[in-house]
Amino acid sequence: MTNPPNVIVAQSGGPSPVINNSVRGIVETCLESPKTFGTVYAAWHGIEGVLKEALLDLSAQPRGEIALLRTTPAAGAIGTCRYKLKEGQDEDFQRVIDVMKAHHVGTFFYTGGNDSMDTANKIAILAKERGLDLVATGVPKTIDNDVGDSEFRLIDHTPGYGSVARYWALTVQGANEENAGSCPADPVLVMQAMGRKIGFIPAAARLADPDRRLPLHIYLAESGVSLEQLADNVSDELKHCGRCLVVVSEGFDVGDLGARHDAFGHVQFSSSGTTVAQILVNYLADAGLPVGGAPRCNVCGTDQRHNMIYASTVDLDEAYKVGRQAALIAATEGTGWMATILRQPGPVYRVRYDKVPLEEMANSERKFPDDWIAPNRRDVTDAFLDYVRPLIGDDWPSVPLVGGLQRFTRFLPIFAEKQCAEYVPQTYRKSH
Repeated sequence: MTNPPNVIVAQSGGPSPVINNSVRGIVETCLESPKTFGTVYAAWHGIEGVLKEALLDLSAQPRGEIALLRTTPAAGAIGTCRYKLKEGQDEDFQRVIDVMKAHHVGTFFYTGGNDSMDTANKIAILAKERGLDLVATGVPKTIDNDVGDSEFRLIDHTPGYGSVARYWALTVQGANEENAGSCPADPVLVMQAMGRKIGFIPAAARLADPDRRLPLHIYLAESGVSLEQLADNVSDELKHCGRCLVVVSEGFDVGDLGARHDAFGHVQFSSSGTTVAQILVNYLADAGLPVGGAPRCNVCGTDQRHNMIYASTVDLDEAYKVGRQAALIAATEGTGWMATILRQPGPVYRVRYDKVPLEEMANSERKFPDDWIAPNRRDVTDAFLDYVRPLIGDDWPSVPLVGGLQRFTRFLPIFAEKQCAEYVPQTYRKSH
């Protein structure tokens, strides 16, 4: 009897608190179907793991460690990367095919955002051209919620977003308590949220104050508000309330602030280590406040995407189910699909899991709906709150502790025996 083809699961880009639960959904579903799926490997650090033939054997891991993926955040369990397979990197593409052939791989799952879906789509096309019987399936992940279309027809939201939205709801609640108490000395607190070009993350700050009782201003990258107007808005709030909380996107346009790019070519707004939040604080201080004290800033970092305590239970459950959906699609529908989450109509929040062609998702990028930005351009509308509120859930996640510390997945270093020659990815050769 011929053994079923093996599986590679990989992930790419920035992590999230729930990304590993999607991996768990894929792996557990594959292990439940030994007649369809053979050995399940994880590519160590995404597509780089395929190129370097670093394949972690997940089938050989204790099942308890796989179960712990539910509450293991970020990407430490199997690693991630920001390596992009680009046009012209023919050797890289051939290497992917060679490694998959050498390890009898018949199914490839790639978890990530729009760039990852582009990679999965390219591999699906290449495999067909090179005569490799490979099923390539995408699994959505991004805290930015920018995968899909602006009509929410292809996918309603991506796993990861509900957790970062909950993080910001609870973070702003705590920040308000401090600001209310310390406002004679620190009347303005500027908080910078992730989100290079799209405003879903900073917009979620409104969840902390849905009735708009707090002196909370929210400025998305799409707000179109100048620094001068922002300062005037804050000054008016201070005259009225005596204090002000400002949540601003890291992509907020602050004029001559320099821009740099990440490995995917995305713009990151920073210059010599100066953040948007610090630029705003400096600008407000130079403009002068109509009350005593000085502005302060808080730049939330990668904890936005790896804080398991703030994870949404809804997000955790959906991440797992979309992983299972991806495995079921691979088993029954063949290659070239991405698993999706679609919201059911009606007053009660319900979703269904479906699929969309990878070619339609590759490098797709939704926009934050302009009609969800308030007319004053420093808030969001109730329609956005109706959209986002169900995603953060109503309870805390149950995170296992050992000795007072979180217990995360720790896989044994069991790797597939290498069958191919050593290989250096093309981009590394160019840069080194």
